[in-house]
Amino acid sequence: MRWTTYVSPTDQQAHIGLVVDGKLHGLREQTQLVALLDDPEAMAAAAQQAGADPFDLLDLDAAEVLAPIPVPPSVRDFYAFESHVLACSKALDQPINPDWYELPVFYFQNPQATRGHLKDVELAPGSTRFDFELEVAAVVGKAGRDLHPDEAEEHIAGYMLMSDWSARDIQAREMKQTMGPVKGKDTATSYGPWLVTPDELAHRRGGNAYDLKMTASVNGQPYSLGNLGDLHWSFGQMMAYASRGTQLVPGDIIGSGTVGTGCILELSLVHGVDKFPFLKAGDDVRLEVEELGFIAAHLVEGSDVIPLR
Repeated sequence: MRWTTYVSPTDQQAHIGLVVDGKLHGLREQTQLVALLDDPEAMAAAAQQAGADPFDLLDLDAAEVLAPIPVPPSVRDFYAFESHVLACSKALDQPINPDWYELPVFYFQNPQATRGHLKDVELAPGSTRFDFELEVAAVVGKAGRDLHPDEAEEHIAGYMLMSDWSARDIQAREMKQTMGPVKGKDTATSYGPWLVTPDELAHRRGGNAYDLKMTASVNGQPYSLGNLGDLHWSFGQMMAYASRGTQLVPGDIIGSGTVGTGCILELSLVHGVDKFPFLKAGDDVRLEVEELGFIAAHLVEGSDVIPLR
C-alpha cells in the first residue's frame, strides 16, 4: 500500500489518501495516518474502504499533497552510509572515528519543519551554504522499547523519501561548540509523496535494506547517484539503538542519513565548490528514489536574521 495525506477540495480539510496507479482515493473517516500505523488489519480495512467508497478520487498530480506524516512525534536522523562518511573523511584527510563503526549515531530534527514533496523550501536565515540531503526514512508503526536489531524492522510501518535541508555554514559553527547540529538543520525537512508499506518493497530486498536507486539533480543537472542497499547500519540496527532506554511510538521517523554523493557538502569537498555550488534562491532540486517517488523543491529566500545583541 501507498498512503499519503492531502487537503481535500471537498471540505478543505486534511485527509488520508490511498495512492493507486497515480490516483488518490480519499478516506472518509480517518484523517491522521498515525492512527493506522500500528494495526495492519485496520490499515488493510481502510484501504478497502478508500478503494470502494472514496471521499475524493483525484489525480495525484492535481491534489494538494502534504507530507504523509505532517507532524511526526519525533524525527531522528542517522549517519548510516559508509560511502558518504568515507568520501568526506578522505577529502578532509581525516580518518573515520572508530566509534562510527560501533554506534549508529543520530540527532533529533524539528517535527514542525515538515514539508510536502512539492512544497517550496526557504533558505535558512543568514546561510550562504545551503544544502539538500538525499535520504530514506523508516516510519515506526508498532511502539517498542529496547528493541533487538533482528526484530526491530517488524516495528516499521513503511518507508518514505526524505530530504534534510541543511545550512552547512551554521551547522559548522554550532558543532565547533560540541553541540548540534540544531539551527543548521531545522529550517525544513521534506518527505513524500507517500509512505510505502514494507510488503510493497519485499521483491527489492538487497544489501542492508532494499535495492533502490537514489538520485538527485539541481536545475536539471545530475548531482547524486546511490543505492539504499548500500547502508552500513540497517534500519533494524538504527531502531534498536534509538529505542535503547526509551520508547518509540507510531509515527516516529528514522532517517537514514545521506547516501554516498547525496549532498553538496560531500560533492564540493571531493570535486570543488565551483563544480557543485551550494543552493541559492531560484534553484530547483529534484530528489528521487525508486518506488518511493520524488521531491521537487523550489528554493526561495528565507526570513531576515534578527540580531541577538
